[in-house]
Amino acid sequence: MTTTDSTRVSSWRLLLRNPVTAVSALVLLAVAVIAVSANVIAPQGVNDVDVPNALRPPSGGHWFGTDELGRDVLSRVLVATQASMRIAVVSVAFAVVVGVTVGVLAGYRGGWLDTVLMRVVDVMFAFPVLLLALAVVAILGPGVTTTILAIGIVYTPIFARVARASTLGVRTEPYVAVSRAMGTPDLMILRRHILPNIAGPLIVQTSLSLAFAILSEAALSFLGLGIQPPQPSLGRMIFDSQGFVTMAWWMAVFPGAAIVVIVLAFNLLGDGLRDVLDPKQRTIAEARRAQR
Repeated sequence: MTTTDSTRVSSWRLLLRNPVTAVSALVLLAVAVIAVSANVIAPQGVNDVDVPNALRPPSGGHWFGTDELGRDVLSRVLVATQASMRIAVVSVAFAVVVGVTVGVLAGYRGGWLDTVLMRVVDVMFAFPVLLLALAVVAILGPGVTTTILAIGIVYTPIFARVARASTLGVRTEPYVAVSRAMGTPDLMILRRHILPNIAGPLIVQTSLSLAFAILSEAALSFLGLGIQPPQPSLGRMIFDSQGFVTMAWWMAVFPGAAIVVIVLAFNLLGDGLRDVLDPKQRTIAEARRAQR
């Protein structure tokens, strides 16, 4: 086994030995399965109206109860989770591609290009996250595509800064200088040396950004600017439950619990990945394990 393989195995062992991280990974695995098969495993149609059975509490026929129109809350939570995950993954993927490209170019090239790109990033950072997302949606109109674009734009500067900071540290390494001296093209240097060595912080940031993307989508949908009815959304379900909190608590509790569980799992997984991928945090984690 090579040194790289041994390090990789050690990283996985350190990650899985943390019970909180392992449980978080299992929860996210279950969420991923739900996101892929929600339409299949949902016990009823998300828009099947059954007014005589409206506002029924959780029971054997409706595990999460029914809403004001008699629709099955469990089915709607499952499909809404699928929609939230799809929006979060696509929007964060957009932010990763654009943000990392901007950050790597700025950090690797430096000079006037770095100044111009990072000043644009600083301007975007000057706006609160939700306010900037609201501005984008207000200009382009509500909808799934607009929500994805808005969240992607909001989180692009974060990845740009992380990528730039990591690139500034890697570009001064001796192996990068040797590659330049040998006349290796810049694209090859970026692909072989820069990107692999800045992947750790980006993976951690991706996990954290997915959590905040879920929250952002729920907030936009709660305000009526995200996913539009009749498609279910966790944020919209909480909004619709406001007038029934005292008589039908399940309408708000279960969608809210879904948001909390997913966001918490992503955050805890991000903390676990940081302990493994960050050399300083990994040393501390390994020292703690050795003391037990």
